[in-house]
Amino acid sequence: MKKLLISASLAASAVLPSAAQAQAIPPAIVAVVDLDKVTSQCTACKTALAALRAQGQAYQTRESALAAPLQTEQQSLQTAVNALNGKEPDAALKARITAFQNKQQQGATELQRQQQQIQRNQQYVQKQIADKLGPIYSQVMQRRGATIMLEQGATLATAQSLDVSNDVIAALNTAMPTIQTTAPAAPAASTTQGR
Repeated sequence: MKKLLISASLAASAVLPSAAQAQAIPPAIVAVVDLDKVTSQCTACKTALAALRAQGQAYQTRESALAAPLQTEQQSLQTAVNALNGKEPDAALKARITAFQNKQQQGATELQRQQQQIQRNQQYVQKQIADKLGPIYSQVMQRRGATIMLEQGATLATAQSLDVSNDVIAALNTAMPTIQTTAPAAPAASTTQGR
């Protein structure tokens, strides 16, 4: 019985240190990056944001240019319809109404296409930045000796010495001198079906 207890205690002592070593985690070295600052202050980002703003302004200008004559035409048609006092419009007025509806639909379609393109452009810019940032995070972490990198918005408070945003901006400026602000054409929908 004594030999059995000694063997069991030896076996237990051999297992305990390895279990304790497996649970030991080295202390974390945290770095913090302000992504809003990075994406608004990198050189290519500033240029891309200005281009996207210009696209948005062009959309608003086109929307106004389409809306003004349509509104005038709609008022004219409404006046003509009201003058009929409930009577059926003649062929000429019907043709004007149909032409107005077609112009209105064409304008809406044009604006929708332009808005979709702007959205694709924004997503394309974001993707280009995100694709470059992944490797940059690793490089900055390695250079600064960090084991964890957090986005500043995910923290309640941090010491300024943990902020590596300027390092990330500098690396992004080097890695990405320009950003394409026009997304490639959207893939056409396939009409063939697999069997």
